[in-house]
Amino acid sequence: MPIVTDAALILQVYPYSETSKILRLLTRGHGLRSAMARGALRPRSRYGGVLEPFTQGTATLFVKDNRELQTLSGFDLERSRQRLGDDLVRFAAASLLAEVVLLTGAEVSDPALYDGVVSWLDRIESSAVEEVEGHAVTAAWSLVGALGFAPDLDRCLRCGREPGPDEATRFDSTGGGILCDACAAGAGIQLPPHARAALAAMGRGELVALDRYAAYWTLLDRFLTYHVTEGRSLRSLAFLGEALERR
Repeated sequence: MPIVTDAALILQVYPYSETSKILRLLTRGHGLRSAMARGALRPRSRYGGVLEPFTQGTATLFVKDNRELQTLSGFDLERSRQRLGDDLVRFAAASLLAEVVLLTGAEVSDPALYDGVVSWLDRIESSAVEEVEGHAVTAAWSLVGALGFAPDLDRCLRCGREPGPDEATRFDSTGGGILCDACAAGAGIQLPPHARAALAAMGRGELVALDRYAAYWTLLDRFLTYHVTEGRSLRSLAFLGEALERR
């Protein structure tokens, strides 16, 4: 049974029996992995309180081929991100990123994905209160692109024409991109030029300062429903919406 040591980010934790935990990890060199942390819930566990969501460190795994659940041998803490748990919006935003990765990631090396998720969690954790939502929605759209689901905002899905910079379009959630007015015939969601530019910038990971981001959350919800979640809304996205309403 080979031993693998890799940079790892804990995305999800749940108890297994009275003494152990199961972790869902995003690793830098081995993609998504599930691992059993034996004895992690014991009072004198060597892991202490380290194995929590969004904790980052170096994980050592006993890996067996053709087995979904591996065994955690060790975890060296690098960053706990406790501040995410102190604010409901920050925690909900981090949970959204984790859920998207868990739904779409794979057990393959993807250092860029790992580095991107880590970077966005750092920004969500450290940004000023008034900037958290902007970083969260940008992170979500950027992550969608990194995972290969980016909408086509450059040309009409039906006729292939590139709209002018001042031309209004409509967002087709089902098709996964934009439609010109002639092809849309009233279908889809209105996407003015400034909104299309903002959405494209978010997809590139560029923060766009806006007074309101509600429309971009709506577009994200509908897009993910058709292309990622097989017809259901993400629980973390609903949770984030409730957290934003309370703020």
